[in-house]
Amino acid sequence: MEILKVENLGKTYGTGDAKVEALKNVSFTLQKGEFAAVVGESGSGKSTLLNLVGGLDTPGAGKILVEGRDLFSMKEKERTVFRRRNIGFIFQGFHLIPELTVEQNLVFPVLLDYQKPDMAYVEELMGNLGLKERRKHLPSQLSGGQQQRVAIGRALMNHPALILADEPTGNLDSRTSREVISLLHSLSRKYRQTVLMITHNMNIAADADRVFQVTDGCLKEVNAGREAIYE
Repeated sequence: MEILKVENLGKTYGTGDAKVEALKNVSFTLQKGEFAAVVGESGSGKSTLLNLVGGLDTPGAGKILVEGRDLFSMKEKERTVFRRRNIGFIFQGFHLIPELTVEQNLVFPVLLDYQKPDMAYVEELMGNLGLKERRKHLPSQLSGGQQQRVAIGRALMNHPALILADEPTGNLDSRTSREVISLLHSLSRKYRQTVLMITHNMNIAADADRVFQVTDGCLKEVNAGREAIYE
């Protein structure tokens, strides 16, 4: 089942001498349950790609379809609701609400959508994330790895079609990074969750099902192996 389709995507910033083509004619698809990584140097266009796929920025050309729905044929309000219900975000900086407990941060996306949380699913997630003993803790009482686990759970709460992970290990040490990525892989398999992740960490990218490399706004798929990424 095709979850994401990116077709002839382009994005340009500035004009004249200041014109920068951030993305050039980018096309790819992701199927349900695939875990894909996007690698590239700073300024290559990978963050722009993630922002466009997440509906946080507007493309200059091309289409983005999530479960067959064209993100940019929607009006802004409709796109906001669709994004909240169908796309989960995991950020480098965690972006937890400091005044809310672990459990409250997990259910926040559901409450934001004026829905009642499935508490059985909340319990299941907290068990899978190893957070049951931390459910009443505030983010300030958690380690970086624990905070990122809460962020992963929050992204999963609405059973989204797609999860976008923006440098999810950027603020973590190497050991915690491996633990977090292993957990993300495990949950992706368990829930057949489609994940698109950008990362600077070549070792982490090599564990993905598919690896894409962005260079000067152009995207190509490379083998999901360390040798290919370093080419």
